Amino acid sequence: MGQYPWAVRSNKNFMMYRTILNTLKGKQLYVKLDKCRLWLPKVKFLGHIISQQGDSVDSNKMEAILNWKRPETVFEIRNFLGLAGYYRRFIQNFSRIAFSLTKLTRKTQPSV
Repeated sequence: MGQYPWAVRSNKNFMMYRTILNTLKGKQLYVKLDKCRLWLPKVKFLGHIISQQGDSVDSNKMEAILNWKRPETVFEIRNFLGLAGYYRRFIQNFSRIAFSLTKLTRKTQPSV
């Protein structure tokens, strides 16, 4: 408990976990308790890092976007925009930044 001061182990937390586990059990969904980790300071999940400070992008995923090779076909542009678009809420002015690439995917545009 001293290691993670923001994660207070209380009766309220216990009751919350009990409610969650009972709800899962009622839906015939089961949890392997030996695989459960409680009161962690942060958790990596699907390219995100969830912590007390909130949700942020895993640096490995952001590095992949920054190091992506220059797209040369419409298909590659769409692939890049798909990956980058998933993280749009973390990128300020994403739509303005991506607009020029999005224009290149239109059928009226000449080939790249």
